Amino acid sequence: MATTKDLLEEYQKRRKKITQMASPEEIEKRHKGNQWTARERIDYLFDKDTFTEIGVFVKHRTTAFGMDKREIPGDGIITGFGKVNGRYVMAMAEDYLAMAGTFGEAHGKKLAYAINFAKEKGWPFVGMNDSGGARLQEGMDTLEAYGWTFRSQILASGVIPQIALLMGPCLGGQAYHPVMQDFLIQCKETGFMGIAGPAFVETQLGEKITLPELSGYKAHAVKSGCTHIVANDDKDAIDKCKALLAFLPSNNRENAPRLTTKDDPERTSLELDTIIPDQSTRPYDMKKIIKAVVDDGNFYEIMALYATSVIIGFGRFNGRTVGIYASQPMQAAGVINIDAADKAARFIRFCDLFNIPMVTFGDCPGYMIGSEQDWKGILRHGAKLLFAWADATIPLISVMIRKSYAGAHYGMLDKAIGADFVYAWPTARITIVGADTAASVIFAREIRESKTPEETKTKRIQEFSDLYENAFVAAERSCVDEIIMPHDTRKMINRALDILQDKNKDNKAFNARYWRKYSNINL
Repeated sequence: MATTKDLLEEYQKRRKKITQMASPEEIEKRHKGNQWTARERIDYLFDKDTFTEIGVFVKHRTTAFGMDKREIPGDGIITGFGKVNGRYVMAMAEDYLAMAGTFGEAHGKKLAYAINFAKEKGWPFVGMNDSGGARLQEGMDTLEAYGWTFRSQILASGVIPQIALLMGPCLGGQAYHPVMQDFLIQCKETGFMGIAGPAFVETQLGEKITLPELSGYKAHAVKSGCTHIVANDDKDAIDKCKALLAFLPSNNRENAPRLTTKDDPERTSLELDTIIPDQSTRPYDMKKIIKAVVDDGNFYEIMALYATSVIIGFGRFNGRTVGIYASQPMQAAGVINIDAADKAARFIRFCDLFNIPMVTFGDCPGYMIGSEQDWKGILRHGAKLLFAWADATIPLISVMIRKSYAGAHYGMLDKAIGADFVYAWPTARITIVGADTAASVIFAREIRESKTPEETKTKRIQEFSDLYENAFVAAERSCVDEIIMPHDTRKMINRALDILQDKNKDNKAFNARYWRKYSNINL
């Protein structure tokens, strides 16, 4: 029988073989390709000496197609927990140097277990994806393992924050794993995601396309909207992940950490008094307003390259994390189209799930009209925003900057759809439609029959504008709580957040509603 010493030495030998990764030559080749190994990524994510690995000795059981002779350290995936910025986080890193990080039965079991573990502990989950795809040699076992993964992450959705880092290839069914998480960070040069690779696309459809064109960051951060954040490389991706985690609570029963700030919550921003152009059709950069009012000008934007007529992201007010949703007049006048509605609605629901108050900055002429948008379902997609706002139980604060017309009045958050506080700048134009549109309908016959139609039209437009197209009528009817000077915006938001901090104490907001599973949101 082996002695205790023999057993300990055998343990150390086996563990070293698994954790030493690949050969120095393979690692050097990877570094030249501007990528880290899976263990280097894990080491950089976690605070020093806090990572505890789970499942080091897991191995596959397949014998077909020569697999009985294949050793795959950790079955191509590293899982475990540790601290990130002092808080516990669960993570996985696929190991491309172990049979290309392919996904098989044991790989899937480790991943599903890690997500379930994170859910039970109430810790965020971070996945670092870098895999050659499904391990076909395992047949049905691989197929079934995908189901375990999908179910585990779906049941954890809304319980813990989930962040995916796309650092290498991720093609086929496996690509659903990162895209189903809350946020996806894609490495610009090395991250690729798609339902099928170029070779399969050409074989099945005859379409010739390169991997970067089909599955790169431009495909998903700009066109599809699957990618939320673009990173330059592995280091940048993990840095962005850490920064994002700092804004989020560990789970849905907690609030996000509140940081200490030296930025005065009552600080005024005099530059905002002159930021709005005199002509209502001239654009300005909404990001300047956001950065002027958040703590220390720090705004963490999400989906910056997609549906750019609206802006979403995280900022802080007096140390509190706040979700921000704003119009961007610099892009298509800040209109809400199908993609913008989807982008905003999912972000609102995330913030509501994780107890993050929301602030909106609105300057929107309406939902996008026209046959293309109608036929693609602008009504269905636009309704997602209405569901998101009406369902939300978090503190909701709206700041109406300029245009608040038609459906966008609700899409950008107003009193009727659920806002706790609505503030308007004196520059706000709040009404059913713009004066020129209203006049062309109400006074169409009078203008048509007038001897001076242009003069009559101008007169009627001005009349409608004077009567309705301003913040004061909305304030008179209690649709706006207060008209404020632009420079006081930060102060008013902080005061509102102060008194709304216990809005959902003891779940009163939930108990006041009829019981139901969830709303049947338009999808």
